[in-house]
Amino acid sequence: MAEKRFKQNLETAPEDRYGRRSPKKSGGVLEFLVILLVSFALVFGFVRPFVVEAFRIPSESMVPTLEIGDRLFVNKFIYRFTDPERGDVVVFKSVEGGEEDLIKRVVAVPGDTVEVRDGVLYVNGEPQVDPYVNREFLDRSYYGPKTVPEGHVFAMGDNRANSRDSRFFGPVPYENIEGEAFLIFWPLDRIGPL
Repeated sequence: MAEKRFKQNLETAPEDRYGRRSPKKSGGVLEFLVILLVSFALVFGFVRPFVVEAFRIPSESMVPTLEIGDRLFVNKFIYRFTDPERGDVVVFKSVEGGEEDLIKRVVAVPGDTVEVRDGVLYVNGEPQVDPYVNREFLDRSYYGPKTVPEGHVFAMGDNRANSRDSRFFGPVPYENIEGEAFLIFWPLDRIGPL
């Protein structure tokens, strides 16, 4: 008798034995939506604040490299492993207070002596060749000489004649730097690396 019941149990469909029905296809859709929701939470809750973030260019201070309205990606993770270098385009919190984000090019690093004479940038007494600087509006400013302190960078806009930068507010502390800009993604005709 027990043998007969055992055979019946084997022949009975699993959902009948345990009083459950097989999952419906809508369960797969629900599972997909949950996975999608968790993915968005991870990407925008973890990746965005710590790895990559999008920024919009609000001013002309980086023309011709960056135009007003350009949107770009910033690598927020890179400076956990390395220090900023000359030539890096960085996004940082304003040194003058407030929550404003600024974007400028690093032109000098700790220990460098910076000077601007009639618009020409000198680092450690050597005139710098700046192919990215806006030549349409020539800068005739004077600054320095000043030495960049440890844990700081000297940052200037590529549009030197129209940029409020380290010449005005001083060197930027490392802790203010949010990351390095590396890719323009909008508008479509300007997509490309920096």
